[in-house]
Amino acid sequence: MEFNINSPVLFILSGIVIAAVLAQSIFFLVKAWKRGREIGMGADKLKKVAVTASIFTIAPAVAIVIGVITLSKDLGVPLPWLRLSVIGSLSYETIAATNTENAMGLTFGLVSNLTAKQYVTIATVMTLSILVGVWLSPLVAKKVLGGMINLEKRDRKWADIFINSMFIGMISAFLGYIFSDVSSVARGSTAGLIPVCVMVVSAVVMCLAGLAVKKFKYHWISDYALPVSLVLGMLSAIPITAWLG
Repeated sequence: MEFNINSPVLFILSGIVIAAVLAQSIFFLVKAWKRGREIGMGADKLKKVAVTASIFTIAPAVAIVIGVITLSKDLGVPLPWLRLSVIGSLSYETIAATNTENAMGLTFGLVSNLTAKQYVTIATVMTLSILVGVWLSPLVAKKVLGGMINLEKRDRKWADIFINSMFIGMISAFLGYIFSDVSSVARGSTAGLIPVCVMVVSAVVMCLAGLAVKKFKYHWISDYALPVSLVLGMLSAIPITAWLG
């Protein structure tokens, strides 16, 4: 029997896990609503909070859907749907899948159909690696937070520098992935410039959104800046690839 990345069995297994997560979300939503009423929050205020939270959820959800579509070409729908619905990250899942395929001699986006062994390998890497944050947070998060609070009390300036340095370090990891193939230009190939140009387009869109918020006070744009920059960046990859080859 030939392995199928979109097998109904995979849809059922993924659906069961996602249904459990949704049930958990509904459970805590009900608990939060009851707790809000207990502390004196009116129904109108609770409804406003719920509507606002729902709106803020739509923007990141657009990026998640794009991630599922992007990964579904190689991995099918069930696995990306599961990974990005539970403990997943759009940037992480794509990099994990791409690196694993490269290690097996495959090229992301050009895989017609994975074997069962290849599929399990990719799913294992994507799942086990992201779980590090699950077990690491209870062990070190409290100590790190306590240290940051103490640092902030002693010197607010150095606390801001420390936090910004951590953020820049995280961004640098992704930048290294984007610029990793730029050296191919020296070999006569401009393909390594494609992710760089796509990043520039997304960055320009994000900067324009920031200017619109700051100068014209269009604060609603900030909620959709991420998915819009992501979509436009992906769309720009089509003409950029045709241009650079």
